[in-house]
Amino acid sequence: MNFHMNQEQQQFADALRRWADKDYPFETRKQIVHSATGVSSAAWATLAELGMTALPLPSGAGGFDGTAVDMLLVMQELGRALVVEPYFATILGARVLTLAGGHEGVLEQVASGSLKLACALGERQSRHAMHDIATTATASGDGFVLDGEKTVVIHGAQADFLIVSARSSGSQMDTDGIALLLVPSDAPGVCVRDYRTIDGQRAATVTFVQVVLEHEALIGQAGQGWPVLDAAVDYGATLLCAEAVGAMDALFAATLDYLKTRQQFGVPIGKFQVLQHRMADMFIHLEQARSMAMLAAAKVDSIDVAERRRVVSAAKARVGLAATFVGQQAVQLHGGMGVTDELPAAHHFKRLSMIALTLGDVEHHIERFIAQPGFLPTETV
Repeated sequence: MNFHMNQEQQQFADALRRWADKDYPFETRKQIVHSATGVSSAAWATLAELGMTALPLPSGAGGFDGTAVDMLLVMQELGRALVVEPYFATILGARVLTLAGGHEGVLEQVASGSLKLACALGERQSRHAMHDIATTATASGDGFVLDGEKTVVIHGAQADFLIVSARSSGSQMDTDGIALLLVPSDAPGVCVRDYRTIDGQRAATVTFVQVVLEHEALIGQAGQGWPVLDAAVDYGATLLCAEAVGAMDALFAATLDYLKTRQQFGVPIGKFQVLQHRMADMFIHLEQARSMAMLAAAKVDSIDVAERRRVVSAAKARVGLAATFVGQQAVQLHGGMGVTDELPAAHHFKRLSMIALTLGDVEHHIERFIAQPGFLPTETV
């Protein structure tokens, strides 16, 4: 399997890094995070101009048919720069629409950067089980009436449309009977409560009270949304793995630079062998995470559902473990400064902590991995 970037991929990654270094430095990001909206319209416009919003979308909707491997490079650069714009949320939503088919007009607006999406999937009781859905979509005439609440909706308040998972039939934990709906964020009965998360991103609690939707709001077929939802969440987890690798790259480099400059007893503390050993351990974790993120990007589009689930869960678990180790070691090696807002290290650590908990934590993905066919040996008689 070839993991070398081609010329176009390298140029795209380089352009994105140049933009981040020039127009999205750490101090600029801090100002954006603490602004009233928590995001920058200028930064979003630049991302669209660079072609990032069009990259993963199909050519029929104005996109570039980018693969998950192409997105690996994008997300690494976003993770390195700690970008807080609603890119991940929008691309995850676009993935749902692409897998289900239809809504080409919405995808065209996403590709141009004129429309943002968010995925309202999690609920208070569901934790990481995306099929645990209490929100209901009751058939009414040719459409639906939506009732329920979704929690920790990433960039929910910044989205023009919400992609909502709801129960159209069956019991709360069934994978059958799940409907996916495209809901305008300003529709009557939709209440969005916005807040900032610990990593500087934005999230929202979204409540739906008797929200009347036309049949056109349905994504795919009613009651058969689980395969699309499952595949889209795996795609999102793959993107997060790549973002985490970018953040760990930046954190490792910052820590190494700190050890070379911070002096104790008249010498740089990087001269101390015990700290060198800890940096070596961090590097091993980082490279193992990078390899698994690459594997997930290569396999997330596999037609073998069990293989896709197995590889993505293995990657998310391994990256989660690496993110915890690299983040904690970096903070400790920076000393007291490692937990202050003055240094990017603390912000990378917080972002890594949130990534590890988003779309399934380490424990969830280990359990999912061992539940896939072929993990346990077949009993012989």
